[in-house]
Amino acid sequence: MKNKTLVCWLSLIGGPLGLARFYMFGLRDSIAWSQILMSLLGIYGFERAQSFGLDDPLSWWLAPLLGISIAVSAMHTIYWGLMSAANWNTNYNPAADAETQGGNTNWLTVGALVLSLMLGTTALLSSLAYGFQRYFESQIEEAQKLSQ
Repeated sequence: MKNKTLVCWLSLIGGPLGLARFYMFGLRDSIAWSQILMSLLGIYGFERAQSFGLDDPLSWWLAPLLGISIAVSAMHTIYWGLMSAANWNTNYNPAADAETQGGNTNWLTVGALVLSLMLGTTALLSSLAYGFQRYFESQIEEAQKLSQ
């Protein structure tokens, strides 16, 4: 029996580590492993930015991957949280009745949805802003070098 509320909270809290995907689909889920890889690369990008400074071009590409991984897990939370109980039980609890308790939505599910909307939006927009800002600053620096 897969519980929708548990999946939503796993996706919200441990989504970048693929916890919800592993719970839902097992250890062979390639999306869960790619989320772990994206998160680790993003953390490495932040470490590079702290070590080499904000002028490191590789960190501009790697750091936003953590935010994208968080946003993807927030989208999974929203997808699973808004699924109807009948669809949930049909897809993820096929041996159970269509109105089994595991697919029901309650206030804890709604709380996970609200938090995932806030967290996912913040992470995605922050990642995009960081990457674009660093890119455009480097373009301005290169243009200044050419003009001198």
